[in-house]
Amino acid sequence: MVGLGSTPLGHVLPRRAASSVADALGDTRVVLVTGARQCGKSTLVRVLATGRRAEWRNLDAAAARQAARADPSGFVDSEDLMVIDEIQRAPELLLSIKEQVDADPRPGRYLLTGSARVLGLRALPDTLPGRTETIELWPFSQGEIDGTGDGFVDAAFDDGPLSHASTRTRREYAERVVRGGFPESVARTNPRRRERFLDSYVADLVARDVSQLSEIERPAQMRALLRLLAARSAQPLVGNALSNDLRLSARTVHRYLGLLDEVFLIKRIPAWSRNISSRAVGTPKLAFVDSGVAANLLGVDARSLTRPGAPFGQLLEAFVLMELARQLTWARRRVELFHYRTKDGTEVDAVLEDRRGRVVGIEVKASSTVRAEDFRGLRHLADRLGDDFVAGYVLYTGGQTLPFGPRLRAVPVAALWELPTPDG
Repeated sequence: MVGLGSTPLGHVLPRRAASSVADALGDTRVVLVTGARQCGKSTLVRVLATGRRAEWRNLDAAAARQAARADPSGFVDSEDLMVIDEIQRAPELLLSIKEQVDADPRPGRYLLTGSARVLGLRALPDTLPGRTETIELWPFSQGEIDGTGDGFVDAAFDDGPLSHASTRTRREYAERVVRGGFPESVARTNPRRRERFLDSYVADLVARDVSQLSEIERPAQMRALLRLLAARSAQPLVGNALSNDLRLSARTVHRYLGLLDEVFLIKRIPAWSRNISSRAVGTPKLAFVDSGVAANLLGVDARSLTRPGAPFGQLLEAFVLMELARQLTWARRRVELFHYRTKDGTEVDAVLEDRRGRVVGIEVKASSTVRAEDFRGLRHLADRLGDDFVAGYVLYTGGQTLPFGPRLRAVPVAALWELPTPDG
């Protein structure tokens, strides 16, 4: 792939979450690294455990699961740091871990990984309140892959209207979308081999992790739901419409959506409102956690994605949403991600709001040119928020930053990961 670089198998890229996990081990008894399967959790905790006295337990192994269930207290008994991989496979261990850390409250006792939202499982005996810090690990960000800054979120709030130039082309952006960020996908430069990985990834996830969480009455309908969701990337997630298309009950569809969220296959972006308009719509927006999964479900490659009529716009928007979501886990400024849409169709693809109520609005366009009309939703926000509106950006596939009025700029999409973080 042109201009993307590649990551050879066996090469470990630095993860931005590593410092957060290391800091948490210094003052918290139980640290949970959670995220999608194959996103690099095991590799990350193995790197962090290197040089420490640590015991390792992998609950993907049947023998380890049997031992955990037979003697949970003995299984977690350790004077040293204990690393337990895929804790959702035996969540009953958390009660024994609670007993251990209550008796010995030293920080850094347990380092856990989970490929489901472990602390939200319905059968969980105890959620370890006050004893656990949870750190989400996502598939690679573009900055982690390229070795660049990933500093857009902090820069957008710190510096006001940004300026950035990039040499990235529409084809390169399309290649990034279909590649996604899973380490195995990034390492496979052969598109057909990448497609095989993504096919197997989704099939295994549904057959194993989703089925572990809840019995699926109709696996074929789950696969149909996934394809339908991929086709609706970056669109409002209307469960009743999905129910009609799939001929499934609304209750079943909502349960399936919850399962896909629990295993980090999809993310629901909440709607934003500050009661500035009674016209705001409260429906969340859908994004696949990994853009490569969505593109593969739709059967598109980089070449076909840039052709007229292809779903480049919506897949690029979902790609941007998830790059923003990744950055929020390490940004210096505490920011939340939303989308905004009114009943009359005015919308802003992404709304970033910090704890002071200051807002950055973002629109995403797959075009290499930008028109004044593309700023309609951002002007709507600016008019209603006044001084709380920091700036509005149309992220597009062109190469220059262009001004479109006070606090409004068209900026290349690559600014997301090419701008440096505040610490350089």
